[in-house]
Amino acid sequence: MKVIILTAGLGTRLRPHTYSKPKPLVNVAGKPMLAHILDSLQLLAIEELIFVTGYLGHRIEEFVKARYSFPTRFLEQTELRGQAHAIYLAREVVKGPMLIVFGDGIFRADLAPLNRATDEGTIFVQEVEDTRRFGVAVVEDGLITKLVEKPEHPISNLAVIGVYFVPEAQRLFESIAYIMENNLQTKGEFYLTDALQVMIERGERFRAQRVEVWKDCGNPSALLDTNRYLLENGGSYVGSVTRSIIIPPVYIPDTAHVENSVIGPYVSVAPGASIKDSRIRDSIINEGAQIEAITLQNSMIGDDALVNGQFQQLNVGDSSEIHYG
Repeated sequence: MKVIILTAGLGTRLRPHTYSKPKPLVNVAGKPMLAHILDSLQLLAIEELIFVTGYLGHRIEEFVKARYSFPTRFLEQTELRGQAHAIYLAREVVKGPMLIVFGDGIFRADLAPLNRATDEGTIFVQEVEDTRRFGVAVVEDGLITKLVEKPEHPISNLAVIGVYFVPEAQRLFESIAYIMENNLQTKGEFYLTDALQVMIERGERFRAQRVEVWKDCGNPSALLDTNRYLLENGGSYVGSVTRSIIIPPVYIPDTAHVENSVIGPYVSVAPGASIKDSRIRDSIINEGAQIEAITLQNSMIGDDALVNGQFQQLNVGDSSEIHYG
């Protein structure tokens, strides 16, 4: 099958970090969220990975080519007209079975059955309390009968998590063409949910598959929550530290420098970061950041940022400097 990964969004809710990098390359639990997604696809029989990129898309391409051996293709969405429009860019290069994955969330699901030929599609879902921020699915006897994007009034508690298997891609492209030709938009964009609903109305069968885990990475609080989950579930690692106390779970790579500090719980430190004389918990420290003489909690520190002083909570972008006193 071919796999399309959508990475073109601007990631405005994660600024300032997404000014200097695309959202899928923001770190969580020791590596970019895109790496977590790609690692979860390793058991699939993938003919080609197709990335739809946008702002700073060249960095997505550089990252993937440097670290993965999948056959890849990169398409640029120059107009941000929505998810369906982004997928439609691949209409000339995809036929047959297709998996679509949004590049801004981390999930745990059994994808191996998708390697077997089937005439039914699969849409992965999870129960949520507030469905107003998501596309939702109405399910009867395991089959999806209705999909609605961001409903104002609850019609289901099953949120669509951004992972979709379509047995024949061309039928999806036909439905996307239909909603675009008829200008069927939701909140000013062409959503994949609306195109899939057209397919259902035309007789396509989609089964709802509940996932084991789905973690949103769309804003700082969600990203820190995802960081906590991943560290608790196999993501903890401690390299060499000097005269420091480590409270697990944490991730500290061998190339980071930690000295005279108390780190943890729930701290991710990226390669090349330096932490001295500090107390840090529930935070993400990115590549090359320098932290000295500070107490941090619920914080995100960008690449190559310099922070020292007595602040308690920070959201600092790349190459910034914060001093106290």
